[in-house]
Amino acid sequence: MEWVGFLVGGVAGLGAWELVLVGLGFVQLTIFAVTLYLHRSQAHRGVDFHPAIAHVFRFWTWLTTSMITREWVAIHRKHHAKVETEEDPHSPRIKGIGRVFWNGVELYRQARSERADIAQYGKGAPEDWIERHLYTPHANLGPLALFVMNFVLFGLPGIALWAIQMAWIPFWAAGVINGLGHWWGYRNFESADTSTNLTPWAVWIGGEELHNNHHAFPSSARFSMRRWEFDIGWAAIRVLAALGLAKVLRVAPRLDLRPNIHVPDADTLKALLAHRFHAMTEYQRHVLVPALREEAAQAGAKLRTWLPTRLRRGLVDDGRWLKPDAREQMQRWVEQHPRIHALVEHRRRLAAVLEARSHDAAERLRQLQQWCQEAEASGIRVLQDYAARLRGYALAQ
Repeated sequence: MEWVGFLVGGVAGLGAWELVLVGLGFVQLTIFAVTLYLHRSQAHRGVDFHPAIAHVFRFWTWLTTSMITREWVAIHRKHHAKVETEEDPHSPRIKGIGRVFWNGVELYRQARSERADIAQYGKGAPEDWIERHLYTPHANLGPLALFVMNFVLFGLPGIALWAIQMAWIPFWAAGVINGLGHWWGYRNFESADTSTNLTPWAVWIGGEELHNNHHAFPSSARFSMRRWEFDIGWAAIRVLAALGLAKVLRVAPRLDLRPNIHVPDADTLKALLAHRFHAMTEYQRHVLVPALREEAAQAGAKLRTWLPTRLRRGLVDDGRWLKPDAREQMQRWVEQHPRIHALVEHRRRLAAVLEARSHDAAERLRQLQQWCQEAEASGIRVLQDYAARLRGYALAQ
């Protein structure tokens, strides 16, 4: 009878609901270990944790995922460096949404085998004694130890809990975030990739659901950008910082708008470079979309029927993510509408100024000032209003 009791409940003897609560606590700690330690701290250096807290995260990652810090960091940094290209380890645009969603773990394993990439992108990851002698060479020992621990503590139900723990990160991180996070959702920022925010709040994936925000400001320790977005990972960081257990190194700078700025200045340029994706998003929303609606109204049609949604979205980035035939269709349509063509050309030239690799700030400022002058002389009201707003950009103090 004692063996039966042990198999049913282990030494802890928890009831069903108690075991559910323990399981939720375990998987949430795993998510925190990934998003706070591996992602925001190690990969992007947005936050530093007290050594004790950092090691708790390292130990728990080893125990529940068998992932090696250096490899995870390298693969994620390469994703940002090569996003949406053939070299991106897990782009659904390149590899297909089905493959990334259902076989994200296999893609991770393939990326692990690229040792030159691990060496190049994994610099700065821990390489102390315990990393060299336990966590890296015996990565698979962690899940095995967790299996034994779960069985001893919770009996046979603990094995089911172990299976859930093993599947949690592969499904939510490798599948949902890496897959759907570049396929479906809403966008706050017209970044140079296809990243999306899956939802404004999803506490069970640690803030990682705000993926578009993260791609716009990769080194920010805070992923939430709108008042109605909630990043539980940032909430945890704030609590740890209040306890002296975390130090925030970087957050996305806030944007301020100054009135009555007639000529772009150094503060304008600095703010634009920090918020270039925000600037391009505002161009889409406050210039292109109103102009499209106005021309559709003049044609006596509704926007969605006058210009298909996929082509309208393609105007944001010259159809970068459209199929070749759709891109050609969009370009022909733009050429047939001179006012829209002028706005698309102004958008392209502004993007060129903001994305230029030149370190000559004076020259970039001159180009920005010239762009604003030409926008004001265009005679297109929405473009003139946008240029006036753009001149007032500054980083909030």
